[in-house]
Amino acid sequence: MSTSLPMFPLNAVVFPGVSVPLRVFEDRYRALVHHLLRVEDPTQRLFGSVAIREGYEVGEHGSQSLFRVGCRVQLTEVEALPDGSFDVVAVGLDRIELERLDTTGPFPLGQVVDRPEQSAPVAEALLQQARSTFTAYRAALAEISVDPYSGSLPRDPSYLSWTLAACAPLPLQERQSLLEAEDATERLQLVTDLLRTELRAMNVLPSLPATEVARTRWNPN
Repeated sequence: MSTSLPMFPLNAVVFPGVSVPLRVFEDRYRALVHHLLRVEDPTQRLFGSVAIREGYEVGEHGSQSLFRVGCRVQLTEVEALPDGSFDVVAVGLDRIELERLDTTGPFPLGQVVDRPEQSAPVAEALLQQARSTFTAYRAALAEISVDPYSGSLPRDPSYLSWTLAACAPLPLQERQSLLEAEDATERLQLVTDLLRTELRAMNVLPSLPATEVARTRWNPN
């Protein structure tokens, strides 16, 4: 069953459990923030985000094509700026699928359905493989850039899969494929394969992460 949800398309993929800082300055998205701030219960200040397949976040023409699978997001922090814009922080909650988008109102409004994660056991060997591959990638990246993660990796397989997906600086299309993976097993296998590809590319061009020479650049948002 579909529900209505304010929408904020981005040139980035938002993952469940991951915080996203945003600068909100365009009129339609300022209107979205004002709408959410009128919701009395802070836990219900919800909107949806899908990645932009083609186009831009801002401008007269805006996004021309959107991915359908995205994330339900909760607004958690808001700072109003003197020029009327906002600095906000939001956290991804769970996956949604966008059925249609209405842009005739003051802010985009989507009809969405839930896209729940399938629950299934994850093999211990895959968990170890994913952890070790990410550790090797962090070590290689730390020699030429900034470590994308600090602290200990989560033990829960689902949260681990989302954490690795969010931390791996991959092109947008590959990050979208991680979001669309149906369960933690598929996501962990996919992110492990993608990181191994990145490592091989870095061995060929050790001065840059592979995303720097990919056709699609990594968006740090």
